[in-house]
Amino acid sequence: MSDTDDLTPAETRVWRAFPRGSSVDFRADGDEAPEPGDTWGAERTVRASVLRALLLRAPQEEGEIAALKITGARITGVLDLKYATVDAPVRLSHCHFDNAPDLYGAHLRQLNLSRSLLPGLTAATLRVEGVLRMTDCRVRGPVRLGGAQISGALFLERARFTAPDDSEPVLQLNQASIGDDLWAPEMRAHGQVRLTGAMVTGRINLQDAEFDRPGGTALDAQNLQVGGHVRARCLRARGRVELRGSRIAGRLDLLHARLSNPGDTALRASSSVIGELWLRGGPRVRGALNLRRSQIEILTLEPEMLPDQVHLGNLTYTVLAPHEPAERRLPMLERDGDRYEPYGYEQLTAAYRHVGDDDAARLVQLAKQRRRRAGLTWYGKVWGYVQDAAVGYGFRPLRAALWLLSLMTVGSIAYGMEHPRPVKADEAPEFNPVFYTLDLLLPVISFGQETAFAPESWYQWLSYGLILTGWILATTIVAGVTRTVSRQ
Repeated sequence: MSDTDDLTPAETRVWRAFPRGSSVDFRADGDEAPEPGDTWGAERTVRASVLRALLLRAPQEEGEIAALKITGARITGVLDLKYATVDAPVRLSHCHFDNAPDLYGAHLRQLNLSRSLLPGLTAATLRVEGVLRMTDCRVRGPVRLGGAQISGALFLERARFTAPDDSEPVLQLNQASIGDDLWAPEMRAHGQVRLTGAMVTGRINLQDAEFDRPGGTALDAQNLQVGGHVRARCLRARGRVELRGSRIAGRLDLLHARLSNPGDTALRASSSVIGELWLRGGPRVRGALNLRRSQIEILTLEPEMLPDQVHLGNLTYTVLAPHEPAERRLPMLERDGDRYEPYGYEQLTAAYRHVGDDDAARLVQLAKQRRRRAGLTWYGKVWGYVQDAAVGYGFRPLRAALWLLSLMTVGSIAYGMEHPRPVKADEAPEFNPVFYTLDLLLPVISFGQETAFAPESWYQWLSYGLILTGWILATTIVAGVTRTVSRQ
């Protein structure tokens, strides 16, 4: 005897309503979403096998559109629709499922499980021609939607996902294809959410969502492809947020986000292509930030949110916002490991030049040379310190003029007080302490004073010092100017 030969009064109501697409509401007045401790009498209980027979036999009534619409029922047994094709839309809202439905490989027109309580859901490679709704669902086991194809949108607003153990992700959407939006504001996931290789044609909304897997990967979205924006404002993540290799055409909005994974990486968006990345307004990221090898058109980074460890190797961006002085941007490059990597400095320089801030660009280049100096040999470091002190590696040319003026003043005063004796008294020109000092300092210019006079005692040592200093100063000026010109 089949299950349909002894239908209960509740099941008879469902069977009769189906051909006309009528709703059957088993709730008492004021009932909302089911609670784990709720009692469910026979008047609200429907066997899953009856629903399966109803959907597969699909009784029709002329002039009507069949649909399964049940609210507030307890569904016993396993709703087994593996590989089934169901033409009628299915809405099982405010329902309590004793067992996880098995929709593996099924082909449905539309599925609505809003506000229902489920022990899990097996629906890998599921095909839905319309919308899949799990709004306000509470699921206490893994939701397997890997490889699912949803032509419309997927709604997960305020859904709660937990699992009795951590053996697999609580929500699996790996390799899923969503033809519209993935809408999940205020979603809560206690365990890993997997979106690896998923494709979302529209937008993803994760505003006020919470991902909780301390010490592990809370959101695994490697190779995610999104045609629009990812709105993740006020997102809270305890554990790694993994976006390696993702492609986000619009904006990745992490305003006011709280990212925490101490001792490991909090956010990895390396090797990604992102239109805009917004990371500002929230507390400091707890854990490393990894943006290596990514391409971002507009990068909005607030210095206060950056953690102690950042990885920016080969990161490319056109605009860096908000506009901050170079002194506030340089620490993020200094936190990028102990190894000197010039690309980060060049990229930051290009960003400042893009907005016309040449002074900031020069400061970044100066910081680059100082960072490079730390890895040189001892004599390279000495020469670097000389260039830095003399002309700021060519980025502070006025410093050379100050050195020249100071040395010229010292020499002019010293030789003005004690004139050196002439080499040939009858041929020597009139002594001029200023031009004599300039003759010593400037190796390529001669005023005829140096060769005509010979200082004695400590004045002779002063002349040696001025000549040596002049050569060093001239060499550093040439090296610095050459470096500056080559950067233009």
